[in-house]
Parts: sequence; structure tokens; C-alpha cells
Amino acid sequence: MGEDGSGGALHLLCLAANSGVPLFCRSSRGGAPTRQQLPFSVIGSLNGVHMFGQNLDVQLSSARTEDTTVVWRSFHGSITLIVLSSEEGVSELRLERLLQAVFGAMVLLVGLEELTNIRNVERLKKELRASYCLIDSFLGDPELIGDLTQCVDCVIPPEGSLLQEALSGFAEAAGTAFVSLVVSGRVVAATEGWWRLGTPEAVLLPWMVGSLPLQAARDYPVYLPHGSPTVPHRLLTLTLLPGLQLCLLCGPRPPLSQLDPQMLERWWQPLLDPLRACLPLGPRALPEGTPLHTDILGLLLLHLELKRCLFTVEPWADRAEPSPEQRRRLLRNFYALVTATHFPPELGTLEKADDTAYHAQLPRACYLVLGCEEPGAGWRLVALQLGPRRLLLLLSPQSPTHGLRDLASRTLQALTPLL
Repeated sequence: MGEDGSGGALHLLCLAANSGVPLFCRSSRGGAPTRQQLPFSVIGSLNGVHMFGQNLDVQLSSARTEDTTVVWRSFHGSITLIVLSSEEGVSELRLERLLQAVFGAMVLLVGLEELTNIRNVERLKKELRASYCLIDSFLGDPELIGDLTQCVDCVIPPEGSLLQEALSGFAEAAGTAFVSLVVSGRVVAATEGWWRLGTPEAVLLPWMVGSLPLQAARDYPVYLPHGSPTVPHRLLTLTLLPGLQLCLLCGPRPPLSQLDPQMLERWWQPLLDPLRACLPLGPRALPEGTPLHTDILGLLLLHLELKRCLFTVEPWADRAEPSPEQRRRLLRNFYALVTATHFPPELGTLEKADDTAYHAQLPRACYLVLGCEEPGAGWRLVALQLGPRRLLLLLSPQSPTHGLRDLASRTLQALTPLL
């Protein structure tokens, strides 16, 4: 589970599938970006063994050596992505979803046509530089988890109904159905049109907004990997408060100049206090007063039908150990473990016929103790699946193992009205 820290290196390779020409290589070590590059001979060997298998109608998807896990993935027969991780015990599911997120980011900023019909490799290399910032945020130690869960990172504002009403009115005045409020890459509130966006753009758009440098206003061309991969849309962002941004997805209209200060003042000046209350929700995700047990050090709640999630490793401000980075790593690794081995695929991917007997045998809960099971030793991790909701908790060593399921059930019951 990597509870002592990752410390491993991660290398991401992108190649043109037909020619094997490298388009880019991005790397990180211990969660921090690095300029370290793999030798061209290693890149060629990794691509060569994948192409050799394809020529024999064998699909090579992953491999493990003594200290490295490698995952290959081809997209549309034109782009090959390869990821190598030396992190101990890294999950193949995690690396596979990393590659899906990376390709989604490439489509978001370059468009599918440029990636499937490569006319000029050097020009494509230059265009792909626009995606480096977003891609690097996946390779580091992200505070978000949507890249892994494929659900939108959300927060619950204390006065959500007021913000939702203002958002709907502003969207109508601006002439677009796709508007959201985003704090630190997490969605605070959104219009119905925004929630209807498909995966991966629903995850990638707020993530990208959170990864970009602070700017008062922005007019950004984007493609929608699911909804419009070949025709660009415009992503407009307006900073209401530092860290809190208003996002609009639209066509040629409205022009950015139409969203003047008077229009923003009309809709958002009366809600300045509720907007300020959203700022600390970035790391916490939940409003003050949410009933949580004091043993909870981190939680991940997913609604698999709505494709939304709440993720926090800072439910309490006075807990120093383990560090937030360690808590995120533990919960991410635990999610990958239970999703790959214990719980069923996300809803909608199972065949409906002959499901009854299969579902009757599926586990509803599982737990993991890192270290000794004695009281006061070893972090506790518990997962609970109930209908479309899945809850994962990181608990302190003082939490008794015999009470984990009951604690998780009460927590899920308390959080269900929120998501």
C-alpha cells in the first residue's frame, strides 16, 4: 500500500503508433516533476515489444519486472501511451486510468483529429506542449482523485441552494446552459447542462481550471473528448475570489467582453459571504458541522450513477500524522485495490442477464489494517458499498477493527443526503 511514501519514479511516454516516433516524455519522482528522460534505446524497446505482439495478434497490456510495472495502451490505432512506475505495489488499474486521463487531456487541448490523422509530427509535438501542465498534474501527488475514480471531484457548500439559484440565473443571462463554480479544481455548484457533460470532460475541465495559473479572466479553446472531440468549444473562466472561479462552456457567443463587471456584480455581489465560505472547502470538501467520527483521518465517497465524489484527507485541522500526502496515497491505493479485487465494476458495465446470482455473491464491505491489528497500532482502512454509493475511510490506529463496519455504515448514512 506504500504507507511509508512512494519514493518511486514515474515515466510517461507518448509515441506515434505507426512510426514509433516519441511525441513527448514526462517524468516525476516522489510526486515531484523531474527532467529525467529515458534513453531512446529503452523507449524503442518498450514500443518494439508492444508492436511485435500486435503483429502476432497478441495484445500486450502490462508487465512487471523486479522493480517496475509497465502498462501499454493504444488509442485509435494512432497514439501509444506507455507508463512505467517503480512505486512498490502500484496497481495496474491506477496506471491504466492514468493513461486514459492523459489521452483525455490530449484530446481536450489538441482535438481528436490531430491525434488520429498525424500529418506533421513536429507540429503535433509543439501543439501537445499545451497539455503538459495538465498531464504533469496527474503524474505528481494530486489533491484530487477524479483521474482515478473517473468521477467529478465536488465540495458541499454551506449555502448551496443560494449559489445554485444564482448560477442558474447567471447562466440564463449569459446565454449558455453549461456553467459551474469551481474551487481548487472541485465543483461547488453547476447547472443541469454542466452535469450532463460526459466522462472524461466532466472530470478534466474543473481539474484543468484548478491547475492553471491564477488569472482574472480567460477564454480557452477546448475539445470535449466525449461530446465534441473534433469541434472546439470555448471555456470562459472568471475569478470571483482568489481560488474560486466561474466557468462557462459555450460556442462563439457570448464574447468575453459581454461578461462585464456590472453583470458579475448583479449576480454575485449579494452572495459574497456564501462565496467566501466556499474557499476553505477545497481541502475539506465538507462544510463545518458535518457529523464525522473523530477517528476518521480521510474519506472518499462516490456516487457511481451520478459520477461525482467527495474526497478529503483533512476532516480535522489538528491532526498531523500521517501527513496529508500519505493519507491521499493510502486512500488512492486502497481505492485501486478494492475496485480491482473486491467490488464490482462501476454501475452500467455489467450484463443485466444472469446478474442476480452474481450480485448475491459480491462483497458489501472490506477492511485492511496496515501493520499490527493490536489496538493503537496500524492504520485502518474500510470500504463499504451500498447501492450506487461507495465509501472508503482512513481511520486512526485507535479505531477497533470490530467496529469498522458500524462506523462506516453510520458515516455513509450521515453523508448520503449530501451526495
